[in-house]
Parts: sequence; C-alpha cells; structure tokens
Amino acid sequence: MEISDELDEYINAHIDAEDPLLAEMDRYAHVHLLRPRMISGHLQGVFMKMLMRMLNPRLVLEIGTYTGYSALSMASGLSRPDAHIHTVEIDDEMQPVITHFFGRSPYADRLTLHIGDVADVIGSIDGNFDFVFIDGNKRHYVDYYNMVMPRLNSGGVIMADNILWDGKIVRPVAPSDAQTKGIIEFNDMVAADSRVEKVILPIRDGLTLIRRK
Repeated sequence: MEISDELDEYINAHIDAEDPLLAEMDRYAHVHLLRPRMISGHLQGVFMKMLMRMLNPRLVLEIGTYTGYSALSMASGLSRPDAHIHTVEIDDEMQPVITHFFGRSPYADRLTLHIGDVADVIGSIDGNFDFVFIDGNKRHYVDYYNMVMPRLNSGGVIMADNILWDGKIVRPVAPSDAQTKGIIEFNDMVAADSRVEKVILPIRDGLTLIRRK
C-alpha cells in the first residue's frame, strides 16, 4: 500500500527519535541540494542503525555517500571497538558537505570517506566486508554487486537501495532509461543468484537485503 504523508508522520512519531545532527542534514538537503529525495531519511536511518546492532559488522562498505546521512546512521549502531565504515562518493562537490557533518559527529573516527569511483577505491581497502550498502549510480548496480561479492564474508549482507524505483520496474521502460534498466537487471540477477538469500522490503523506494550463504 502507498504510504500517505499522514501515515509517514505516524510512523516517524512511533520509532526512535531522529538524531538532531541527522535532522539538520535532512533540512540542509531540502534547502540546498537539487535532489533531496536521495537522502536516506529518518525511517531508513533508524532501520540501518538497528541492522548494525543486529549484525554487529566489523567492516562496512557504502557505495554512494551523498550527504553522509546513511553513513552516520550506520555508524551510530556499530558496537565492535574495531568496527569501521568506508564510504565512497563519486561527486567531489559533495565532499565539503560530507566532511562538515562527519566532523561534527561523535562517530567521525569510525568513518573513512573516499572521493572517487568505487572501482578505483575498493582495492585500497583491506579485508573482507560484513555489510555493504549499495546506493550509487543505478546503471552500475550489477557492476557493484559483482565487485563486492568476492569480498563479502560468508553470512555477510548487502543492502541495495531504490530497488522499486518509483514503480518504474513494472512499467514499460523507455529505450533511453538506462537507470531503470540497470535496476531491473540487478533485481533479476539477484533473484537468480543461488549463493544468496534475498528479500525485498517496500520501505521508501524499496530495499533489498541479500545475505551470502
């Protein structure tokens, strides 16, 4: 069912309160940035924090930082003293925004920001991943998946964002719509991958949780 603004307000009022710094990031995105919808937001942020609590990862990779909202949400849920998040953002114009908010967070020492293409960055990160959040260019979701799977520990989890893509995945796709084609190809590939367990959650624009067996 489609979530109305009224239901959205109800949900947000009945989950853990939004951290003030995250709320400030959300306001900043809506006032200053062209596509504020790209920010993860309160509900997804709380969900990601809880996932970190449950999974207790040591090494986390995020593909697509944007403002850093999701990275800070995950960092707030890390429990292990050696846990760390590497987050990769290809848009260098976002770097001042990200570093500003990271620097004001109590979790700054848990976060490493990489500016560049994840394909160029991933080789510089030591170790295998316990959790990967894919939220980059939708055209490249298949590439991201194939890139991280060899580095994903057994029992590790990938979460991919925007999987329902405003419902475009079940409508006729324009030949020029490479982003929708990328999401559909990714969804089909994951569904057929016997190495993993997978479930789609209709939270916001759709999240797929993928667990390596």
